[in-house]
Amino acid sequence: MKKMKSVYLLAVMSLILVFAAACGNKSEDGAAGGGDLSGKIKIDGSSTVFPIMEAVSEEFQGSNPDVQAPVGVSGTGGGFEKFVRGELDLANASRPIKDEEKTAATDKGIEFTEFELAKDGLSVVVPKENDFIDHLTLDELKKIFLEEKAAKTWADVREGWPKEKIEIYAPGTDSGTYDYFDEVILEEKPMRRDAQLSEDDNVLVQGVTGSKNAIGFFGYAYYQANKDKVKAVPIDGGNGPVEPTPETIESGEYAPLSRPLFTYVNNKSLKENEAVYEYMKFALENAGELASSDSIGYVSLPKEKYEEQMKKLDELAGK
Repeated sequence: MKKMKSVYLLAVMSLILVFAAACGNKSEDGAAGGGDLSGKIKIDGSSTVFPIMEAVSEEFQGSNPDVQAPVGVSGTGGGFEKFVRGELDLANASRPIKDEEKTAATDKGIEFTEFELAKDGLSVVVPKENDFIDHLTLDELKKIFLEEKAAKTWADVREGWPKEKIEIYAPGTDSGTYDYFDEVILEEKPMRRDAQLSEDDNVLVQGVTGSKNAIGFFGYAYYQANKDKVKAVPIDGGNGPVEPTPETIESGEYAPLSRPLFTYVNNKSLKENEAVYEYMKFALENAGELASSDSIGYVSLPKEKYEEQMKKLDELAGK
């Protein structure tokens, strides 16, 4: 009898162990990326793209806790500097990579691929209490922001506006937002020297809201997040004043300040680090929804664009 009990207990214990092992395997396999995904993904770059990629990382790491994917914010230019030296897997950018940056990458033997994540409308903003600016033309933006013949007061910009000193807040020179504004508005001429620059968009928001005579610019998401403090100025690019909205940004009507947002991927990382591939796959599957969410506020791309880029991703990774 004792022998039979021992055999019975041994059988029960064996079944318990098998069941526990099966449950453990099921839990691991249920996680996105296979459950056994681990490693570190090095990401840095644009402060404008940061809200999208921060959301991607948070969601991705929720299903893949053994993957580290922190997102740095050294600006588009700062991110590219690291990327072309081979220090990053992904470089977030609010402008296309420049020819000299491509050359630097080639010199280091770094091959890369550009992926578009969403669209942004670079927003020119003033404090809520500003009651005289109804819109600005491109020529008036030049009067405000260019060093050459810079307008000292608002009355110098348009007759009838107050003779109050203009206070300028703008992204730092490492920012892709600065580069884009420099290209399409300033036409690569020097910005006025008394402009207060910062790579941190939150600092720019604080600066603009701190003075009734201030003006600044940053990405649409930061305008959306601070609509209770600042208002966007309609821009007349030649076809009448247009406000930045998801519709005008997507259509390109908000010209010339509508722009695409990117991340650049090191091809070697994509092929050799499974975590990088799974991360980018997750980003392309979810970036549109995350970017256009109320908490972020950018504009998603057409579904076909993400699907097209997914095919390119699989080809690069040899899937």
